[in-house]
Amino acid sequence: MARAPNYDQERKERDRQKAAKKAEKLAAKVAARDRSKPEGEIESENETAE
Repeated sequence: MARAPNYDQERKERDRQKAAKKAEKLAAKVAARDRSKPEGEIESENETAE
């Protein structure tokens, strides 16, 4: 006999995977932006953030 579908659980799992993928892309984007900046700009940003 086939199992009954648990739509709520499946949707939550898809949403969790989608959020994780979005966070990973955002982190990669921020890292790439930091790598492309000259060293002086990175240091001045850290001073203003504190």
